[in-house]
Amino acid sequence: MSGDEPGGDAPATRLVHAGRRPEWTHGVVNPPVYRASTCLFETLDAYEAASRNPDAGLYYGRRGTPTQWALAEALTEMEPGAAGTHLFPSGVAAIAAALMAATSSGGHLLMADNVYEPTRVMAKSVLARTGVETEFYDPALGDGIAPLIRANTQAIYMESPGSLTFEVQDVPAVAALARERGLVSILDNTWATPLLFPAIGHGVDLSVQSLTKYVVGHSDALMGSVTAAPDAWQHFRSTALRLGQTAAPDDCALALRGLRTLAVRMERHGKTALALAEALATHPAVERVICPGLADDPGHALWTRDFSGYASLFAIALKPGDREALAACVDGLRHFGMGFSFGGYESLVLPINPRPLRTATRWKTDGPMLRIHCGLEDAGDLIADMTAGLDRYLA
Repeated sequence: MSGDEPGGDAPATRLVHAGRRPEWTHGVVNPPVYRASTCLFETLDAYEAASRNPDAGLYYGRRGTPTQWALAEALTEMEPGAAGTHLFPSGVAAIAAALMAATSSGGHLLMADNVYEPTRVMAKSVLARTGVETEFYDPALGDGIAPLIRANTQAIYMESPGSLTFEVQDVPAVAALARERGLVSILDNTWATPLLFPAIGHGVDLSVQSLTKYVVGHSDALMGSVTAAPDAWQHFRSTALRLGQTAAPDDCALALRGLRTLAVRMERHGKTALALAEALATHPAVERVICPGLADDPGHALWTRDFSGYASLFAIALKPGDREALAACVDGLRHFGMGFSFGGYESLVLPINPRPLRTATRWKTDGPMLRIHCGLEDAGDLIADMTAGLDRYLA
């Protein structure tokens, strides 16, 4: 279900109030958790009316209950100009549905060379088996990818900033090119969320999020979403329903809880990330800090133009060192856990190697790399902890 066009309220205000219709909350602050498969109809007339318009209200659990509708409507309201949002059991499921809705056998897909590894694997395996050819492109090209568009090109897939390496794409330019050529533009907007980058308003057709990250915010639920522009909504929605994809009500309740505090958490994440990135830039173990929020980063100008704030993530490339030195650095960290994902209240560090993942571009670093997610701990404590780890790397 989709909500009315949001009014003049600021995004932080919409985060608090969106999706809280009185008919869904029944006088309490949050909508109850409706666990349902079967929905009952009291009369034949009611059953036939619901069958004619199954999105008008309760129909079957897979089409949602007020718990799911509240989250979907809130996410839609965070993307001015969007027509609707569909929820998924994980971010990867949302990515898969977006790709399958936008492509078909015999088609050609343009995909940025810096995307999330499962997205890349999906394109080279599942989509390839369905007869879709994927061509990876340099994310720095912007609308310079125009010569790569073929007669059978169906979609352009972006991720900005890019997974692991944080290149910022000129998303508005690429989205405008896609619209001009009749292609579907897809953006993995997990890094920024619509709070920092309202993708639909920048011309994107399908805006994908792993809600597991910032929206849930507490590392305790898996979920994804795709929010669609008006021209793309009906086709996408019907594809998602036919794939049988839905999200569990308990997870939706956790995501709704997280969504209400997203603005204050993102502000804290971003301030801490920039403080840590600046502090690490001068450490003798660091070859390069990869952070679009820093003035000397290649993506800084586009980030400044298009984004309203920084998120929690950046990476550092270390000077050459062996595995023992890397282990000494990360194993002794007190405040950074080592694990996948990001967006939770706890800080994380992850050793990464983007080099083998690239095909259209070459990633040029010689030493180990670390991806860093800054949680909600005190920035000074995180700086001290990571500085000590880098000192151990050099010892």
